[in-house]
Amino acid sequence: MELKDRISILKGDITKVAADAIVNAANSSLMGGGGVDGAIHRAGGKRILEECMEIVNIRGKCKTGEAVITSAGDLPVRYVIHTVGPVWTGGKSGENEQLSNCYINSLDLAVKHGIESIAFPNISTGVYHFPRAEAAEIAFRTVRDFLEKNETITNVYFVCFDEENYALYNEIYNRAFAYSE
Repeated sequence: MELKDRISILKGDITKVAADAIVNAANSSLMGGGGVDGAIHRAGGKRILEECMEIVNIRGKCKTGEAVITSAGDLPVRYVIHTVGPVWTGGKSGENEQLSNCYINSLDLAVKHGIESIAFPNISTGVYHFPRAEAAEIAFRTVRDFLEKNETITNVYFVCFDEENYALYNEIYNRAFAYSE
C-alpha cells in the first residue's frame, strides 16, 4: 500500500471514527477536560476515567509528549491513546519537539498493541493555543516519517473538527503527495 493511501484527512467527530484506536488530546491529570478530551470521556463512559485513574495512581501524571493507553469504554474503537500536548508559550520552550513526541509515542503504543488504524485529533490547537498551521505541519511530517519506517499501521486518520484545520491538513497532504499524481 502506498504511503499516500495510508493517510486520510477527515472532518468530523473523532468519537465516531471507525478505527482500532483514537488519540485523546489529554491533560496531564488524564481526568477529562474540555474539547476533544471531554468529548472522548463523555462518549466513552466511566470505564476510561477509571483506567486513567489507575494509571495516574501507579505512575503519576502524564508528562507533555508522553502517551498512555486505555480501553475505549463505550466508544466504537478498541483503544484510546491519551497524549498530553504542549501549551504554546511562543515556541521557545521545546513545543515543536513535544508535539512531535505526542505523535511518535502514540504511534509506538499503537504498534505495541497491534493497532492497524489510528485517528488523531488536532493536538494542542485548541485551548493550548499551538498555531494551527505549524501544528498541522509537525503532525503530518511526524506521522509520514513514522509510516515510512513502519508498515504495521495501515491507516492514519487526521480528524479535524473545524474547517480551518481540515483545509490546512488537505493542503499539506496535497503538497506532500503532488508527485504521485
